Amino acid sequence: MSSREICPECNQKETSWIWCKSCNSKHFQNDFNNWTSGNDKIDKFIQDAQLNAGIHYLAIEWIPYDQFKDVKQIGKGGFGTIHYARWIDGSIEEWDIENQQWKRYRNREVALKKFDKFVNFNDVLNEMEIHFKTYASSDGYTSIRFYGITQDPETHSYMMVLKYATDGNLREYLKINFNNINWAQKLHNLYYLSSKLMSIHELDIVHQDFHPGNILSSAFKNYLDISDFGLSKLLGANPNNPEKKNIFGVLPYIAPEVLSGDEEYTKASDVYSFGIIAYEIVTGFPPYPDIPHDKNLAIKICNGLRQKIPFHTPKLITRMIMRCWDARVTHRPTFKEVRDELWKYKNEYEDYLYWGKNKDSEIGIQIKKAEEFSANQESTNTKITTTIPLNYQTHPQAIYTSRLLNYSNLPKPKNEQNFERELDELTKSISNCPSNSDLFI
Repeated sequence: MSSREICPECNQKETSWIWCKSCNSKHFQNDFNNWTSGNDKIDKFIQDAQLNAGIHYLAIEWIPYDQFKDVKQIGKGGFGTIHYARWIDGSIEEWDIENQQWKRYRNREVALKKFDKFVNFNDVLNEMEIHFKTYASSDGYTSIRFYGITQDPETHSYMMVLKYATDGNLREYLKINFNNINWAQKLHNLYYLSSKLMSIHELDIVHQDFHPGNILSSAFKNYLDISDFGLSKLLGANPNNPEKKNIFGVLPYIAPEVLSGDEEYTKASDVYSFGIIAYEIVTGFPPYPDIPHDKNLAIKICNGLRQKIPFHTPKLITRMIMRCWDARVTHRPTFKEVRDELWKYKNEYEDYLYWGKNKDSEIGIQIKKAEEFSANQESTNTKITTTIPLNYQTHPQAIYTSRLLNYSNLPKPKNEQNFERELDELTKSISNCPSNSDLFI
């Protein structure tokens, strides 16, 4: 057993690498009287997290605001603003026995999420608790890292201290980098996104505001994180909540049954949002960028309007997207089903692409045809170039931040006339491919 596995204070096996939960919970507890957020509920939330932290990244803290330098606003959402800052002391690494204090990762870049004045404190605390619950889940790293809480000294608004995502959000990343994103990365991103949503749903949490602005990363080629749990809820909580009828979100990503008021937000509604995001990852374009995001669009979505998936998109991916945004809620897959399907495609394609295996792989063959079509278009059509960034016009009333969307008298959700026939034909054509027979058991 290596020296790192034994706690030098109590000589017992450490909980995780350079971390002893038993000893460190005492260090935290000894410091409880030396700080306060000024709010008993926040104090208890932080203290409970510290006492139960089995590894350093779960030890959230109360962070005095004067610990932050170079603070500047970098974004605005539906319920608050995001600021960049440098955290002078930085986050906890391990306990320094010799100096009886925490060793820290100093001068850490962070993002401060500041809530608007109209946001109810209980909603702020709910977001913090749900965000931490997803981050502290068994597989970890489902949501973006949560370092702790601070308070704006001028407005007295509480602020979440989060990891700073150097690559920004998915929408901006796609706009700048899409022409350099290959199919291996698309499948990689889709798989990891579905896996993280599966983990969230396993906690019986629904996100309720899932769109590319809430998908962040410091390296989209390798991983991504989910953020902004302001509208999220634990299933079964407050079943008689009279405020339920208010619908917030980004219109193109909201499931039609939620828009129409036919059903409350469910796990299947998150799956619908994923389908729209998958379309965006595949094509590079946000949904409905050239028209107003108003009641007229909401009516069309309830009547079955969906973005047209380019015909050369691999059929396996087209089918997955269509299943996710099916107006028939019970026909949508779960995130486990989506994750398993994408895991198969990702692995098969990587074997096909990098190792010369699975030459009869249907996903490999379909992607090759899609790439050949795109290459042919670029060489024959001077209007199509590999210029970066991706260019498209956004209508001034195409709004991609969360807002109140209470539209009355929307039609009952349904699919467009040929949607179900096309999906059935697509399923039959794919099921006839031997390499995909296990997807339809």
